[in-house]
Amino acid sequence: MVTPADILNARILIVDDLEANIALLEQMLLQAGYHFISSTSDPYRVCALHEKNRYDLILLDLQMPNMDGLQVMEALKEVETDGYLPVLAITANPGFKLSALKAGARDFVSKPLNLGEVLVRIHNMLEVRLLHLESKMINSRLAAEGDLQKERISEGKQIEEKLNRVLASMSEHTVRLEELLAERTTELQATNKKLDDSTASAGKSKDNYRTLFL
Repeated sequence: MVTPADILNARILIVDDLEANIALLEQMLLQAGYHFISSTSDPYRVCALHEKNRYDLILLDLQMPNMDGLQVMEALKEVETDGYLPVLAITANPGFKLSALKAGARDFVSKPLNLGEVLVRIHNMLEVRLLHLESKMINSRLAAEGDLQKERISEGKQIEEKLNRVLASMSEHTVRLEELLAERTTELQATNKKLDDSTASAGKSKDNYRTLFL
């Protein structure tokens, strides 16, 4: 769950070619209680900074010399791999608003800035951004738990298969033992019969001897 503290601890980057505009936005954010604020007047540095720091919000001026905000957003798509550009576009040209949204900006504000409106839009964007990250993290954890569950099921099946093979082998061994026992019993019975026959024959011979000589 995203808390007010989470929002105030979000990482924010201000991008504007005019230092006066940067100073105004920095002062506004600091007074509102935001803690992690960075800035640059060089649009060519934005991608490298975002790749390193993974900002939760980029306040991006659209009209800058050499590289405008639309070009910056196109470049950001190369480093923002999940496709969510956390960009609040700032422009004095109303015609740029639609282009900014099409380029991937999540929202926009117009110059001259209404600071109260800017703060509300920043808060709302950060809440959505942090919820997006939280949802992504939960989904990743669930996917990992699902993979672990699948792995455990697979291990369980392997153990079950091994147990079945052992039981089958034991069953075959038991059958073989029973066959051997039956063979030995038959042999023992035959041996006992021979002994009985031999004993009976010896007794008969003894009786015949007594008859002849006594």
